[in-house]
Amino acid sequence: MAILHKFGFPLFAAVMLALPLLPLPDFWITQLNYIGLYALVSLGLVVLTGVAGLTSFGQAAFVGVGAYTAALMSVSLGISPWFSLFAGIGASVLVALVLGAITLRMSGHYLPLATIAWGLTIYYSISNMEFLGKYDGILGVPPITLGGTSLGSGRGIYVLIWVFALAAALGVTWLLDSRPGRAIRSLKTGTTMAESMGISTFRYKVVAFVLAAVLAAISGWLFAHFQRTVNPSPFGLNKGIEYLFMVVLGGVGHVWGAFLGAGVLKLIEDQLQVLLPRIIGTSGNFEIIVFGLVMIAVLKYAPDGLWTFLGRLVPPRQRVRDWEGAPRLPAREKPAHGELLLEVEKVRKEFGGLVAVNDVSFQMRAGEIVGLIGPNGAGKSTTFNLITGVLALTGGTVRFRGQEVGRMVSRAIARLGVSRTFQHVKMIPEMTVLENVALGAYTRTRTGTVRAMLRLDRGEERQALAEAETQLARIGMTDKMHELAGNLALGPQRLMEIARALCTDPTLLLLDEPAAGLRHKEKQALAAVLRQLKSEGMSILLVEHDMDFVMGLTDRIVVMEFGTRLMEGTPAEVQASPAVRAAYLGTEH
Repeated sequence: MAILHKFGFPLFAAVMLALPLLPLPDFWITQLNYIGLYALVSLGLVVLTGVAGLTSFGQAAFVGVGAYTAALMSVSLGISPWFSLFAGIGASVLVALVLGAITLRMSGHYLPLATIAWGLTIYYSISNMEFLGKYDGILGVPPITLGGTSLGSGRGIYVLIWVFALAAALGVTWLLDSRPGRAIRSLKTGTTMAESMGISTFRYKVVAFVLAAVLAAISGWLFAHFQRTVNPSPFGLNKGIEYLFMVVLGGVGHVWGAFLGAGVLKLIEDQLQVLLPRIIGTSGNFEIIVFGLVMIAVLKYAPDGLWTFLGRLVPPRQRVRDWEGAPRLPAREKPAHGELLLEVEKVRKEFGGLVAVNDVSFQMRAGEIVGLIGPNGAGKSTTFNLITGVLALTGGTVRFRGQEVGRMVSRAIARLGVSRTFQHVKMIPEMTVLENVALGAYTRTRTGTVRAMLRLDRGEERQALAEAETQLARIGMTDKMHELAGNLALGPQRLMEIARALCTDPTLLLLDEPAAGLRHKEKQALAAVLRQLKSEGMSILLVEHDMDFVMGLTDRIVVMEFGTRLMEGTPAEVQASPAVRAAYLGTEH
């Protein structure tokens, strides 16, 4: 199986690129050309919809942008097709940036509806522009030439189409296994965790959107020079829905699902167009009805697509441990022991008429472990969210190392050295434990999308993975680093979250109920880790309900009740306080 993982792609690429040399009928070469074109668009949707979780029905419009740019520049302006490729990519990027800025801040059902709207807008715009030929389109698009050889025939352009499709598949695969790829993969599970790791989620939504648009535009450029004519009909909403159907059919979260879905759909579509009229006895687009029924069956019985059935035949690939001896990632300067680190002054949070946090104040100094305790509903987690920028302050001030951070977004606060875990574990279930922890190294690395797709990030990637393994070793989880995070029990998931937070190299670590779900020995091991962190100069603020855990670990405790600060003191002082006993037990006796 290791041989299959290593040589599977080269073998597949060699077979696909050699097919025109075989005595295949021209019909099948043409079919394979269309499959390659469709796979290019579908690859973009794998990133955008399957990985980032952003549903788009309008990708056919971007195919139209690439196709019409190629046709217009080649026919009307006489410009080289190769130059029109870059012009088409540039036009798609520009359109995607404009549309993305407007629509990608939407969520829920509003985003798919917006993609339908702009898909229709682009379609009817090109259909009614005189210089684009209106509904007749542009005829006489010249063939692509390469080294003086015309690629006008189906066999001629076949290799070019599949070189682009295979290169795109390889680039997307490399992208997803990288710093920006982990950031894109974090979008689907929500933005709170990603932003708390210093990731600009809107930026990566735009990255995924633009990448999908570029791949669609390249497909359109190839389509124009393959068909030698363009008109609006292949770029309408129905085609956009068909592209999305290909991805869902093949496997919306899998790179090779794009090829599988495109191939199955194209081949079945052609066969149904011949067979159904014979069976029914009349002509019509009956294949659409069949596709609808197939879609329902796929969504019910194979929601992850057909690729999941093929994927079961090959065990998951285990990452080669090639980061031994990698240089350490840059570390931030730590404050001196006892330095004033965090100042929370009269912070307040109102949700309508409900005051969740009511003028709470406390301070932390470097090297301390401070506990934040109180009954359920006391406002502890809300206070955490105010400190880390997850929630906006209604009033009050938060300062970190003397800098006002109360009005900053969470990713900006994270970049200053504040890291956290969550009351309800936030992770990416489809990624391994090692990859989830490596997400914490985002702010300590710099690789961008293009470098990742070209595989120019390997040195920095080894550093990030080495750091992730170091933090997993700290909490005793190196034996689980290649497991899928979603397969872990709750206790190990919480430990993984702590390792991810440590991977950011924080100055201040906020732990929201870190011991919840842990067994007794796991709690003891966690306490030992936190004491070791304290000895290394780490400052820790933690919310916890396990009083034995808190009392045996903290230097000071802040007690909250009904959103207010009840008292602050040492563990012994808190244990002796009648007010605290009353808050927990409802009586002073």
